[in-house]
Amino acid sequence: MLVIVFAMVCGIYMCSVCLKQTNVHRNTKFLNVEINRRHCHDLSIDKSQTPYLYYPKPTTFSRDECACNPVRLFAILSMQRSGSGWFETLLNSHTNVSSNGEIFSAKERRSNVSSISSTLDRVYNLDWFTSASKNHCSGAVGFKWMLNQGLMEYHKEIAEYFNDRGVSVIFLFRRNLLRRMVSVLANSYDRYAKLLNGTHKSHVHSHEEADTLSRYKPVINSISLVMDLKNMEKMVLEALEYFSSTRHIVLYYEDLISNRTKLADVQQFLDLPKMELTSRQVKIHRGSLSEHIKNWDEKIQSTEGRNLKFKNKNEPQTHTKISIKFSGHSKTLPKDCSNMTACGNEAAIMPPPSSAGNESQPPPPSGHADDFRPTTPGHSPGIGHS
Repeated sequence: MLVIVFAMVCGIYMCSVCLKQTNVHRNTKFLNVEINRRHCHDLSIDKSQTPYLYYPKPTTFSRDECACNPVRLFAILSMQRSGSGWFETLLNSHTNVSSNGEIFSAKERRSNVSSISSTLDRVYNLDWFTSASKNHCSGAVGFKWMLNQGLMEYHKEIAEYFNDRGVSVIFLFRRNLLRRMVSVLANSYDRYAKLLNGTHKSHVHSHEEADTLSRYKPVINSISLVMDLKNMEKMVLEALEYFSSTRHIVLYYEDLISNRTKLADVQQFLDLPKMELTSRQVKIHRGSLSEHIKNWDEKIQSTEGRNLKFKNKNEPQTHTKISIKFSGHSKTLPKDCSNMTACGNEAAIMPPPSSAGNESQPPPPSGHADDFRPTTPGHSPGIGHS
């Protein structure tokens, strides 16, 4: 009997010791995991940059060996037909960048602050999948956001989110607002006309397609032209003001075309290894604006003798004059892809396209130049290299 009791006591003691060792092992394992997480930060990284580094923990997959690779979060803030689509293809040609397109073209994603925040969380947590996703070892992840897609309406909450999460903002605008207007109107027209074999394309990859789309010449509304251009300028300046507290860089489409070192500045801004960035997109409206506006020679009373300047008060050295005088004796506009040297081979001046056939095409849709609605969620027909 004593032997049995002794054996039972020894058994209970041994079990308790084993359980304690197991708990210690588990606690040690959890502690090691936490220590590893804490030591993900690279000591070689400038401490001032730490707030802008993010270590995503996606719920849909494991980053495995890339778990300790920091990711830069960014957002491209722009307007339709300002070169954002072309710029995004350049970024996505980098092996470490995932720019996920125009995700807020879908209204339900921008219906309120909560839906905007949850969408941003999915994107920046690498749980948003598009053809551009390079999830496991992405060095920078982001998307492009048009100013008229809830960005201005909820700017306070969005700016706060950007600052809290360390999101870097890339402003991309166009200096020549009149050229942007031509691109918007022409692209809006093609949504109905579908000039390329019955298919609407907002950006193209061949000069033949570009020539076909550029044959349509919109008529500029002479009555509202000045006000339209001023409204565009006002929206841009408001966006710069609303998000001035964020870490940001301001880019202009014309500068990207004429000075490719600007792309190196972007890569440095996102702390990416330098690479040659490429895009297959071809510019649609090449050459002088006089070739792309049907009523160019018309003397527009509301704009005679007046001009506009795109003024970014934070960058006084970049003020660029935009003349909108249309009278036959005065057609002064800033140099914008007027020769191959300034804009590369894609910007070579083409002979003025024939206007034949314009009258036989469907009438252009009525509407404001800014009234440009994406047709497919996640992709905007407003993007393009025009």
